[in-house]
Amino acid sequence: MVINDGEIFMNAEIFAEWLRRQGQHVVRTKSSYWYDAGMRVYQAFPYHWLIQPSRRELRALLIGKGAVGLRYSTPFEAMDGKISYHVVLENGTPYDLDVLRAQARNGVRRGLNVCQVERIPFERLADEGWLLQKDTLERQGRSLSMGPADWQRTCLAAKDLPGFEAWGAIVDGELAASVLAVRVDDVYCVPYAQSLRKYLNKYVNNALFFSFSRELLSRPGVKMIFYNMESLDAPESVDEFKFRMNLKPKPVRQCVVFNPLLTPVCHSAGHAMVERLLCRYPNSPVLSKAKGMLRFHSEGQRASGEQNWPECLTYCRDSFVGEVDPAASR
Repeated sequence: MVINDGEIFMNAEIFAEWLRRQGQHVVRTKSSYWYDAGMRVYQAFPYHWLIQPSRRELRALLIGKGAVGLRYSTPFEAMDGKISYHVVLENGTPYDLDVLRAQARNGVRRGLNVCQVERIPFERLADEGWLLQKDTLERQGRSLSMGPADWQRTCLAAKDLPGFEAWGAIVDGELAASVLAVRVDDVYCVPYAQSLRKYLNKYVNNALFFSFSRELLSRPGVKMIFYNMESLDAPESVDEFKFRMNLKPKPVRQCVVFNPLLTPVCHSAGHAMVERLLCRYPNSPVLSKAKGMLRFHSEGQRASGEQNWPECLTYCRDSFVGEVDPAASR
């Protein structure tokens, strides 16, 4: 941790400690940190880092650590990976009501008329926030991916770690929407954001996202807020609200690499098997993630012009594939 002019600059090691406190297995390599996100699939973090690990580094994780698969983000101009995006809000022009479209601007005003946005204790997020998290997961079709005990550990693990903070939108004393944020160097990351559906028509999400984001970007040295990467299993529509709030899709590539021993099931046979299992167990978060991993891996093997680009990146597709496509020369 570094303190500069009273501001806390949290490093990635403290983020790693937060994950360890939740019971996650964390590995440090030359390019990044990794944690076991489930079923021995390792996710690189901090999530906003764009890395290009060597084949030797990847092999050490896949063979040496017995990883089933790896997932990480790499630069858009790289030769490998699925065309993807990070949802971010970069610090440039001031983030105020004038930068929002009329609909979003009106939503913020209406939300601020009914709720109060403020920092909240982690204990409150752990307690009251579970109903919000549960409601949000149900709306996204991922209700089995987390339980109340998991949520408690997630929130309370951050309690005395520098750089973490929780914010909430409160309506008549009730927590209506909330976020968990953490600063890593000059970037704020938002691992969790949740809300109660009964308050959505009161625009509490608009009020919270706007007030929270404006406050963070006003702090010295903050260059960006990272909200999320393209999901493996949630539809792209889950990010539409954020785009309406003037957050942007930052073009990147997402790489999914499987253990060499699994190569035979990474192609059509593996896809077909997972699809059959999903028909029998449609609410399985493991199978849903597995389908997404296989899809991202398969897409990443194709030339950029032959991939299915996310809809939010169509604005840059024609100019990119019109140039020399590095993936096409592999």
